[in-house]
Amino acid sequence: MRKLPLIIAAILVLVLAFIPLFRQQNPVRQQEGGNKIIIVYDNKASSGFKSSWGFAALVKFKNHTILFDTGGDGEILLDNMKKLGIDPKSIRYIFLSHIHGDHTGGLWAILRENPNVTVFLPNIFPDNFKERIHGFGAKVVEIDEPKEILEGIYTTGIMFPVGEQSLILKTSKGLIVVTGCSHPGIVRIVERAENITGENAYLVVGGFHLFGVPEKEVRAIATSLKRLGVQKIMPCHCTGSRAERIFAEEFEVEYVECGVGKTVSW
Repeated sequence: MRKLPLIIAAILVLVLAFIPLFRQQNPVRQQEGGNKIIIVYDNKASSGFKSSWGFAALVKFKNHTILFDTGGDGEILLDNMKKLGIDPKSIRYIFLSHIHGDHTGGLWAILRENPNVTVFLPNIFPDNFKERIHGFGAKVVEIDEPKEILEGIYTTGIMFPVGEQSLILKTSKGLIVVTGCSHPGIVRIVERAENITGENAYLVVGGFHLFGVPEKEVRAIATSLKRLGVQKIMPCHCTGSRAERIFAEEFEVEYVECGVGKTVSW
């Protein structure tokens, strides 16, 4: 009986020792399930993933799961998603920036896995493209003008050339702008996003379409983006290696490298 108090005391010590460990687990889960963008298709890829010409990113924001563009090859897209632990059935919305095949080619593979989605696309897409989506049982929302498509989530509306829309997330840190190829010009797109919402951009992610653009012009673009309030930048896909190097120099620690498997959170 004399040993009983000692045993109880020992048990209490062990319980108290493990409490901090349990407390540490919840923030990790919350962070993993929080707001973030995961690159699932790109010209570059982290080890273990497949790279290919095109772009797609999974956007998790305000309890919404949005697939932004679908890359060019459905098999590659699904393989990368599987390795990232992303279930196609978790996707509720698909946002297509423009008609080019390296951004829309993977759509049909996704719809075969999960037809219970809403697809936001520019209204200038061909009718047979829209009809094919309907054929899977998915819903189509045609975009023309800038508007809020979900709470805190906007489209820039169609911008030319090409007829491209970009995605805008309204966050506590500022706007996050996700682009497909930026055919209308990345600075114009960010300006449009800020005019729509009345807020400054914080992060810009996606293709900037700057292959072959002279260094002086790329640096001027970086300066313009900073002037618009952009703090972080993640150039992908069609930006070009030289432009990426220049953005890395200009934004320094706020430059985020792109590639399949890369994640940016806020």
